[in-house]
Amino acid sequence: MELRDLDEARRYVLQGFWVGRIAPRADTVGPVLDWANAILGNGDPLPPIGFVADIGQIALGLDAGRQDRPPSPGWPAALADNYLHHVLGKFYADPAFERAGHALARYAPADRPRGLAFLLRQFRERAGLGGVEFSNAVIRSLRQMNPNDLLAEGAASLAQDRPHPLLKSQIEELVSAVRRLPDVLGPEDAIALEQRTALADLSRFIAHRQILAQTARLEAHLPLRPPRPPVGRREVPTRVLDEDQYPVGGYTSISNRGSIESLLQSQLAYMEPEESPDLFDVKFVRDELFYYSRDENQFLRRRRTFLFAFAPDLTDARRKDEELPCQRIVLVCAATLAIVRRLSAWLGADALRFELVFVRSGATEPLASEAELFSILLQEAIANGTAAVSHAASIEAVAVDAERSARRAQVQVLEWAVTPSMPEPPGAVRIALRVADARPGLTDGFGRPVELDADDTLDAWDAAVRTVLEFWV
Repeated sequence: MELRDLDEARRYVLQGFWVGRIAPRADTVGPVLDWANAILGNGDPLPPIGFVADIGQIALGLDAGRQDRPPSPGWPAALADNYLHHVLGKFYADPAFERAGHALARYAPADRPRGLAFLLRQFRERAGLGGVEFSNAVIRSLRQMNPNDLLAEGAASLAQDRPHPLLKSQIEELVSAVRRLPDVLGPEDAIALEQRTALADLSRFIAHRQILAQTARLEAHLPLRPPRPPVGRREVPTRVLDEDQYPVGGYTSISNRGSIESLLQSQLAYMEPEESPDLFDVKFVRDELFYYSRDENQFLRRRRTFLFAFAPDLTDARRKDEELPCQRIVLVCAATLAIVRRLSAWLGADALRFELVFVRSGATEPLASEAELFSILLQEAIANGTAAVSHAASIEAVAVDAERSARRAQVQVLEWAVTPSMPEPPGAVRIALRVADARPGLTDGFGRPVELDADDTLDAWDAAVRTVLEFWV
């Protein structure tokens, strides 16, 4: 709906402060108007501002200790109850909204209005809701006024005049839509706020969202448990030392041999301060003192490095094929992310390292956008040292790095390219995925093509990811 009358828009906004469940206060009027201005500034219609205030305060944790107020005079009590139980109750119970709220609370105050505007836009699109459009000059003019006067004017208008018809219809539509909605937000919406792509430009946001969507689809077609490795896969012997080795478990018995740290305290009774040698010394020489004995089990971790090499000719994969739901390069990124996630879940007891290397073309970095996206998608793993995103001068330099890493870890290499050209790195196992057309082609560690068991093109990507995991687990 569109309001061209500025007085009607003002009435819609001021009355809207009193249809929310959290009582408006003078100190919250300014931030709520900033949130509304960000929504209108993005070109989105504005829901009732009381709803915007409730969602914003719940998301940022500003509702703690505040009591639900009774319905305002002139506002239907039944509609207020439905709004509380069906709308706000659904938001309180939604785990994705809780994640989004925690992410939003970490934003700088200047970025929170844009983040909340994104959150409400995703909710509206998910619920199929509209809103009211009008000039945001109305919001800017209200922002300059005294908050107490604005609240008093809105309360008087709602009590003396009838509620604005658009305000009432919007709340009714909101209640009806949320009752049919299983979740108010999706996990990808929370991730976009956590990784701050919600504030990025449109192209980066769409690419990030498509990668997450395709990653979820690929993971849904993977087994929950590690697959059985194929017969005859290539293995490389290694002399790599164990990552860690230390005793586990507690004391299991008592013996007459051990270190002074595990000596039974009762043995100290044999010490006599005035005699030398005393009985303690005699028993020590005869190995008659008692010590606690530990379990001899050892905890071993394997060092494993998984290197993903992205050739510069992947720029040719930035195209949308008729058989695929997105560009090939998006599926390349989604397959890489799905492999990293599943290996992290299956091989959590090993010392894992994921290295994503983007090969330059001369002095340029043709895949800089993809590298930047992976820096966002894997920011937690990068922060704890599990993953790294870097650039290499040539594909031969990547092979040299793989050979160097093979001296201290078991290295697996996956080359993504339109035309694979990486030389075989000594001490490591290299496989290649060719994306010259819509259907990927896989080459195993012996350089032999692998037949992918798939009915259509999209299933071939699922089969390729599954086969790579079978080679690596």
